Amino acid sequence: MNVLIAPSILSADFAALGEAVAAIERGGADLIHVDVMDGHFVPNITIGPPVVRSLKRIATVPLDVHLMIMDPDRYLNAFVEAGAARVSVHIEVLPHLHRTVHAIKALGAKAGVVLNPATPVTALEEIAADVDFVLVMSVNPGFGGQSFIPGSERKVAAVRALLDRAGNQSPVEIDGGIDAGNIGRVVAAGARIIVAGSAVFHSGNPEGATRELKAAALAPFSDAPAEVRAVPVKGGR
Repeated sequence: MNVLIAPSILSADFAALGEAVAAIERGGADLIHVDVMDGHFVPNITIGPPVVRSLKRIATVPLDVHLMIMDPDRYLNAFVEAGAARVSVHIEVLPHLHRTVHAIKALGAKAGVVLNPATPVTALEEIAADVDFVLVMSVNPGFGGQSFIPGSERKVAAVRALLDRAGNQSPVEIDGGIDAGNIGRVVAAGARIIVAGSAVFHSGNPEGATRELKAAALAPFSDAPAEVRAVPVKGGR
């Protein structure tokens, strides 16, 4: 089983991003998750393509760029040119999602679709065969340090089942409130890309915390609910 850990730099010290990236890479990070917020779709403003470009110069693992913005189509080219290997966009803001997903692919990046906590899994049905990954938000987006929304693992399992029905083995990603105490449950439900911010960068030891999360992701899942354990888990790429 291949589980990828994607520490979110939203929780890092922006005055020392180079050191933060080096630490999580030593700890075994597989991706670097970059949260882009515009102050409109979510109540916060973070970074843009220049920071992604700077990260690309120092990172040795791919950049996983999550666009929490109102008009992502305007900025796809800029972020991919800056170094984004993976770009995820929110289904809630895109009336022409199919076009956007294929525009990301045409730029040479992996295309992901994000579901907010209140967005039903069924919203993905018409695009499920086309996506390279699906990102399930287990908090309401906009700020780091929030608590995991209970039951989010069931949504992961439902997305995994929908992708399987569409014949798509692309992975499910999860973001929000993930730590060593719940990572096993979401992996058991089918998540294969795990975003963690505070659990890594507020630990005092980002390198060690990344390593511990990776180990916890592969630990036995005896605490998973029965209905989650019963779901066949596929999609390991």
